[in-house]
Amino acid sequence: MICVRVLISNDDGYRAEGLRRLAEALRPLAEVTIVAPDRNRSGASNSLTLDVPLRVTRAEENLYYVTGTPTDCVHLAISGLFDFEYDMVVSGINDGANLGDDVLYSGTVAAAMEGRCLGLPAIAVSLCTGTHSGKHFDTAARVVRELVGRLLRQRLDAPMILNVNVPDRPYEDLRGLKATRLGNRHRAERVVPSQDPKGHPVYWVGPAGPQQDAGSGTDFQAVAEGHVSITPLQVDLTRHAALANIAGWLGVAP
Repeated sequence: MICVRVLISNDDGYRAEGLRRLAEALRPLAEVTIVAPDRNRSGASNSLTLDVPLRVTRAEENLYYVTGTPTDCVHLAISGLFDFEYDMVVSGINDGANLGDDVLYSGTVAAAMEGRCLGLPAIAVSLCTGTHSGKHFDTAARVVRELVGRLLRQRLDAPMILNVNVPDRPYEDLRGLKATRLGNRHRAERVVPSQDPKGHPVYWVGPAGPQQDAGSGTDFQAVAEGHVSITPLQVDLTRHAALANIAGWLGVAP
């Protein structure tokens, strides 16, 4: 009898193909509930909606959508929306990579991070699609099912978020798994000015910059070489190695 409960969310919205594929892949392993945004909320990062109440609608059995961000969805689901507890949070499958600096803006990663902040193991999974992509969501779904199965059999020693990026190719063409660090990009491109129908100026945020650190051991390199990149993330952003230097700069004891 299945007794493991997994919460699934995303930032592409509750109708997204990747979300549906993820749920299908995990149902043999666990009791799955989906709580996802009512529309695409890519780039929402860790934002919580605090100025207006949130509405939750049941679309079908074990599928709910929320008028809020990915973080809202996970926070509600774990903090009182249901009368049971979850064992794990899985976010995705995102339609597009979340590599390097992307994790700072990603709603996919933020949903997993909120699960971790609330005490649960968490995985964020993204399919590295492109302009002429094959959209191999089945590949990413198979990968995440294997990872969830591994995590259920053998918990990690330290609590963390696993940021998983899967090359967009058939499963048989993957070159295996790699533990990676985050790379980083150059600064983003300039904003794109435009006009609304009334001639008023409007602006689009420019595209992400090109890869800057995509060298050995990075998530960028792993995906480029056909590996599944698995990067452990932590909530603590403190640069511990710099604490002594900052204390000296301030003239105080470390």
